[in-house]
This record gives sequence, C-alpha cells and structure tokens, in this order.
Amino acid sequence: MSKTISANLAGITPVLAADMTMAIIINIALMIGFGLQHSIMARSGFKSIITKIIPEHTERSTFCMISGVTLAAVMYFWQPIGGLIWDVQSPMLRNVIWGLFFAGWALIFISTFLTDHFDLFGLRQVYLNMAQKAYSPVVFTEVLFYKWIRHPMMLGILIAFWAVPTMTIGHLLFSIGMSIYVMAGIHFEEKGLAKELGQTYVDYTARSRRVIPLPKG
Repeated sequence: MSKTISANLAGITPVLAADMTMAIIINIALMIGFGLQHSIMARSGFKSIITKIIPEHTERSTFCMISGVTLAAVMYFWQPIGGLIWDVQSPMLRNVIWGLFFAGWALIFISTFLTDHFDLFGLRQVYLNMAQKAYSPVVFTEVLFYKWIRHPMMLGILIAFWAVPTMTIGHLLFSIGMSIYVMAGIHFEEKGLAKELGQTYVDYTARSRRVIPLPKG
C-alpha cells in the first residue's frame, strides 16, 4: 500500500503540485463553510434570532433547506484531485466494500425513522401548525440501533465516507475533513442533549457507546 501511494505521489510535477495546493485550499474552505453554516444555525442562540424573522414552525425546515443549498454549493465548487490512495482490484472485495457503502446509507435512512424522520426535516412542525395543533418534542426512546450506540446516523455517514473501493486524494481530503466535523458535532450535540434531557441522557451514555457498537468494558 505504501509503495503504491509513493508511486502515485512521485509523478506529480511542480505545476500540478501548485494546482493541487489551490484545489486543497478551495476544498477545505468549502468544508469549513458547510461546517459553519451547519453549526451556527443549529445553535439555540441563532434559532432565537431567526424565529423573530420567520415563523417558529418553519425554523427546522429552513435549516434543512439552507443546509441542502450549502451542500449543493460544496459539490458544485468542489475541485477534483486525482492521485490514487488505494484502488481495490478484486471484484469480490469491491462488491463487499460497495455493500458496506450502501449499508452505511441504509443505516442513516433507517435511523431517521427510529427517531422521527419528519420532525428531523421540519415537516412535522409545519404539519402541526397547519392542523392547528401544539408542537410536542419527540420523546427519546432506546430502540434498535439506539440500544447500543447513541449516533447511528453519524456511524452511517462515516461508513459512507470511507467504504469506497477507489480512494483518490480528493476523496481522502473530503473524508478526513468531514469526519473531523462529524466527531466535533457529536461532542457538542451530546453536551446539548445532556443539558436538555438531564440525568436520563447521562445514564444512557453510561450504558451505550457513542459511535462504534463495542461492548462496554
């Protein structure tokens, strides 16, 4: 593996290296921009400000919409960077890795329904307002994946980032950057949940894993 990486990087000319440096700077800036938007809009202080401008029941769906636009901007302006880190040749192993990739996305999708898919994307809030019903927060329950790990959606995202049979330098940069953001997001989310749910969540953290479903030691 190390010989393959060295061989791939050795062929980069000074001109290409300069282009790669600029591409890396642009891509890191795009990821930072996405992270700032996602983090700032998720904070309670920002929510209290924006709900003075838009109806409270549209806050979550507005967050999801702007997050989608920001992610689309990341994809549109992302600078491709070649150079192979790894490239699995075995058809069987490629199929196994693709299976893990799609399993990661399935884990994300299923996990949204284990909490409340429609509340997560702001649709439930809008529906309740249209039906003239009071909004009630989703009650946390330890069901299926949540019995063992506290962030199955984040685990699915990490699997989807890394379980690829062909890893380029650009993909590696994206996977590293977004994985760092995911782990930082988990840290701050857990602090918020502990504050919101109190001892119930603290006890839950004591008997479950954060991301990796390993037995508690």
